[in-house]
Amino acid sequence: MKEPLWRPSRERIDAANLTRFAAPHGFAPPDYAALHAWSLADRPAFWRAVWEFCEVVGEQGAGPALADGDRFPGSRWFPAARLNFAENLLRWNDDAIALVSVLENGQRSTLSYAELGAQTMAFRRTLLELGVGAGDRVAGWLPNVPQTVIAMLATASIGAVWSSCSPDFGVDGALDRFGQIAPKVLVACDGYRYGGKRFDTRERALAVRQAVPSIEALLWVSVLGEEQDAIAEAQRRGSAVREFARLPFDHPLYVMYSSGTTGKPKCIGHGAGGTLLQHLKEHQLHADIRRDDVLFFFTTCGWMMWNWLVSGLASGCRIVLYDGSPFHPTPAALVDLAQNEGVTAFGVGAKYLSAIEKSGVKPAASHDLSALRTVLSTGSPLTHEGFRYVYRYFKEDVALASISGGTDLISCFALGCPWLPVHAGELQCKGLGMAVDVFDDDGAPLRGAKGELVCTASFPSAPIWFWDDADGSKYRNAYFGKYQGVWAHGDFAEITGNEGLVVYGRSDATLNPGGVRIGTAEIYRQVEAIDEVVDCVAVGQEWHGDTRIVLFVVLREGERLNGGLRQRIRSRVRQGASPRHVPAAVVQVPDVPRTLSGKVTELAVREAIHQREVKNTTALANPEALQAFRDWAASM
Repeated sequence: MKEPLWRPSRERIDAANLTRFAAPHGFAPPDYAALHAWSLADRPAFWRAVWEFCEVVGEQGAGPALADGDRFPGSRWFPAARLNFAENLLRWNDDAIALVSVLENGQRSTLSYAELGAQTMAFRRTLLELGVGAGDRVAGWLPNVPQTVIAMLATASIGAVWSSCSPDFGVDGALDRFGQIAPKVLVACDGYRYGGKRFDTRERALAVRQAVPSIEALLWVSVLGEEQDAIAEAQRRGSAVREFARLPFDHPLYVMYSSGTTGKPKCIGHGAGGTLLQHLKEHQLHADIRRDDVLFFFTTCGWMMWNWLVSGLASGCRIVLYDGSPFHPTPAALVDLAQNEGVTAFGVGAKYLSAIEKSGVKPAASHDLSALRTVLSTGSPLTHEGFRYVYRYFKEDVALASISGGTDLISCFALGCPWLPVHAGELQCKGLGMAVDVFDDDGAPLRGAKGELVCTASFPSAPIWFWDDADGSKYRNAYFGKYQGVWAHGDFAEITGNEGLVVYGRSDATLNPGGVRIGTAEIYRQVEAIDEVVDCVAVGQEWHGDTRIVLFVVLREGERLNGGLRQRIRSRVRQGASPRHVPAAVVQVPDVPRTLSGKVTELAVREAIHQREVKNTTALANPEALQAFRDWAASM
């Protein structure tokens, strides 16, 4: 077994939140396996312990932590509890900095916890005056700025339901989402900046208001100074009473959306208690977040990592919000931010790390990252080379946590652990309280082999419902159609000898040449190591009664795909993966289609090369990229 890239020091282990949490229950570091086993053997006791350790504001109530039997789906967590999500995120109410906001143009602002609470209550008053009540939906079409956090917290304080997407969505993309859930209020920005450009979004917001009959009010957030800011106006009207509606544990908090690349996105309801408890566990026990930490994640308001990031307020830390291009004005823009703000936990997508590595960014040589303790990576599998880049050129004494979960659970199935070493290419551990496994097609557990990532027991942050799914059939079919009573997540994965996890990509995008299942991440790892390649996507093409692998590559400006480069790509894949992974065709394209949260859309590419309709291009950030794939298929 290969040596790890990094091991936590004894001092770091002893100081970890996880160590303090585990000790009263008889577990000592580094025996994470025993702690995890207990968290599954007595899940009600474990989640009660999380509630108490993280000092959740609210009442657990009498009765069991897990009701209605241990059915999955169908279990109910903390049925007698009463709490409010916003009250927990605003518990501190002091002068410590809660939010730092940095825009692409360098504009910076801060809010203390007391100021954040006061502005939230003022905007809460505005929503109440508009008739917003518990269960009503408030939609946010907003960038990653403090007003978005305030609007969400004000909505949650009432018990209304928040749902957001980023302002780079077109009208159709916003209607596909907000049009389904019938919001009472739309909070929209007048525009945003990205890549040095200014985008006015007012016409789109007005079009959505006109098209959705349920919207009774459109409130503006002013980013470009073109409209009166509703949150600033609420504050100018004076202070408001600090109040929070305490509601049942599974009272709806968020409506999240699936990627929607195969049709209209699913509208996924998440409860306040499950979201809060799961995020507290992940922040404090897995990411080791404390009150003096500075937490940053590069995200938009259309990705669940925004919700995850903002929940950091419940741990009392400082949250850094950034809105704009991560590469403007230079590829080191986010590293500059980490240095300037003293970021201790730095979160980005795996593709971002690959991109700055290819741009020649070497933070250890150019930046002071002495405050940095943790690097978080998600969005797609982080390659072995990505792990090594972080330790070689970012910071050698940092906990690198590759994390994986999704919108469906608004949290993680596998993530980091402050007790454990970091191995290249592996997620360190299964999440506490999460019964994660890997199954073969017959539902038998696998070790040392690839299969379906599953969860075999219920957890608090599972969706509480799908919108417009009265009989629950959409919900059951989405997760429980493959294995009875077992959540199939849709990832192709493997549990390693370290009891870590390797994710090979989406199982519905798995390649099957000659009947052998191959994860796309295995190919990407090899191809992205080639200097000329800046992006790639691999799909299976139906070919003479079988499936062949076609690899599409985006090359550096000025580079052209020739026979020599094709051969180097194939040789690298053959030597680094296997002969079965070698693509039958390697094709140059100008761009790779991605969702608005930055994920490669293999399914859309697969449909395009078979000249089939891509059903919902509004879910894509760059739908025009698909034309090159259609043109290639037509030319064959």
